[in-house]
Amino acid sequence: KNLVSAGGTGVDVMRNVPSLNVDIDGNVTMRNNAPQLFVDGRPTTLSLDQIPADAIESVEIITNPSAKFDASGGTAGILNVVLKKNKKVGYNGSIRANIDSRAKVGLGGDINVRQQKVNFFLGANFNQRKSISTGNTSRTTFGTPGSDLFQADKSIMNGNFKFLRGGFDFLLDNRNTLTITGNYVNGSFKPTTTSDMRTEVLSAASLSSRNSNSASDFRNSGSSLSYKHLFPKAGKEWTADVNYNASKNNNDNLIRTDSLDLNNKTVLKSASQRQVGTGTNSNLVFQTDFVNPLTDKSKLEMGFRASIRNVDNTNKFYFIDGTGNELYNPLLSVNYKSKDQVFAAYTTYTNQIKQFGYQLGLRVESSNYKGNLPDKNQEFNIKFPVSFFPSVFLTNKMKNDQELQLNYTRKINRPNFFQLYPYTDYSDSLNISRGNPDLKPEFTNSVELSYQKTFKNKDNFIASLYYKNTTDLITRYQVKETNPYTGKDMLVNTYINASSSYVTGLELVSKNKVTAWWDLTTNLNLFTSKINLSDPTQVTPDAFASWFTKINNSFKLPKNFTLQLSGDYQSKTILPPGGSGGSG
Repeated sequence: KNLVSAGGTGVDVMRNVPSLNVDIDGNVTMRNNAPQLFVDGRPTTLSLDQIPADAIESVEIITNPSAKFDASGGTAGILNVVLKKNKKVGYNGSIRANIDSRAKVGLGGDINVRQQKVNFFLGANFNQRKSISTGNTSRTTFGTPGSDLFQADKSIMNGNFKFLRGGFDFLLDNRNTLTITGNYVNGSFKPTTTSDMRTEVLSAASLSSRNSNSASDFRNSGSSLSYKHLFPKAGKEWTADVNYNASKNNNDNLIRTDSLDLNNKTVLKSASQRQVGTGTNSNLVFQTDFVNPLTDKSKLEMGFRASIRNVDNTNKFYFIDGTGNELYNPLLSVNYKSKDQVFAAYTTYTNQIKQFGYQLGLRVESSNYKGNLPDKNQEFNIKFPVSFFPSVFLTNKMKNDQELQLNYTRKINRPNFFQLYPYTDYSDSLNISRGNPDLKPEFTNSVELSYQKTFKNKDNFIASLYYKNTTDLITRYQVKETNPYTGKDMLVNTYINASSSYVTGLELVSKNKVTAWWDLTTNLNLFTSKINLSDPTQVTPDAFASWFTKINNSFKLPKNFTLQLSGDYQSKTILPPGGSGGSG
């Protein structure tokens, strides 16, 4: 119900959720790592900026998921977005409209019909977006000779997206329910960026200007079929569901670089290049779960999950000569296909003995990854070993609405598509990047001790002490190579498996009703992290303390007006925002 998120996207909602950090580029992190995104309890191919804020009912954060959940995600937790689905009897609905400070509009509406054994819901949103950003970069390259680069950027992005979601709940009888849902998202964006650059080598200087004009569009469609059966025994149930998501995107980027006269800034010469990309992504997930209460205090849960993802991505690179002709460059172009499969089974046992409760869980997962570059006759086939992932949760309820919890889990973070992608991206000559198909998955042992206190006026306070140790950490890495086009030295940003890392921290979350008209939510995360490298040629960075804080004030004003004031701060950290699990 945050005012700031009205009319925005899922990214705007996350800015006001405790434990989550949203940087200036919209990357969402949880305790310094990118969380795994779920929608309605299941993984999705949607991104947060493709989900309108108006469609979100609530946000659930799981900092240390048990064996019941997917073991991937490594050092991050799960961010579950619950979408609205009304179940009121009869006919009801809503319409809404908004306009932002850049005169961009948003429209939306929902309708729900509940009659006897059928519940029907439908929601639609349309949002226009415009963002303007500026940035400055100072870069020093050491060597013989060294150089200094000073760059000023200005970016303007115009775009819009549409979101449609609907479905049926069929109450077959008082024990069986069948649910069918579907969603469709479509969007197009046109970002333009102008960069002014001054390069100094020894005592000489040069000027250049780069203009990037892009056009991109995406489509995402998803559907799910769910079945739920309730047994005569209270709490005993069986669920089975199939989820399918498919997305397609197209990108066209034209970049022109002008060399300028140092005195009058007239254009001396120009060079242009064009990059055209298309991609499809499909994800099929089958999952079944069984819950059986053994006694009033204990229960047994078990389940099976299979996930199959297919990716087909094409990037074509062109140089444009002085007459405007496009010259296709096969060296810098690539067509890449991949398929990864994950099969998993789990069981958990939960029991309560007076004020003490515990849950023991074990998950087993098997996965493999296949990739090929048809144009270059290269194939990759990686079979990740069968792995076991235990989890232990201990809870003790104390007097005066206090609770203490200790938990341990083991997780895996398999390298993602962009980290394995062996394609060298030259679209930004200052930030050349490439994946590494030889990456191994990283494993994380995570321990968390938390304390929660609920006060009589419903204020609450949570303190969590956490420690995460990761082996074969996937981390960014720079290598020096020769540019095949210019023949000059270049730095390539890629990924390697470092030896290990650890993160330890303390997180505090407090929600207080200061007065009848003032609600205050504060969040503080203090942590330190260290990476141990196996490469003797690289200097191991020293560990140091980092911190993140967020504050959210809500003031009730006369005549039913409300004012909201929020802010956050992220200090420098040894692990980059986005973490190893993010897209970078």
